[in-house]
Amino acid sequence: MSDLPTPIPAELARLRGSIDNIDAALVYLLAERFKATQQVGVLKATTGLPPSDPAREEQQVARLRELAHTAELDPVFAEKFLAFIVEEVIQHHEAIAQGHAQRD
Repeated sequence: MSDLPTPIPAELARLRGSIDNIDAALVYLLAERFKATQQVGVLKATTGLPPSDPAREEQQVARLRELAHTAELDPVFAEKFLAFIVEEVIQHHEAIAQGHAQRD
């Protein structure tokens, strides 16, 4: 029995490399998205708007489901993914609003 790792097929290595690149892109895209939503949270806090906008969220869910359908991605998965992100964004907006209220 050898302690050497079993070599992986070149195609598997190529696919894993592609997945790693996509994962890196997703992390950077999420970082950019959260930078923008942080600015939205500050704007909402300074203008007295609520941290959550259910009508906008509903529009985004419908839009994302359509995009998922077009991209041949499970719309239910896409909706769950968006819900996770929106929940985090709302928490950030609530924290920003509390911080803004404490300064006033």
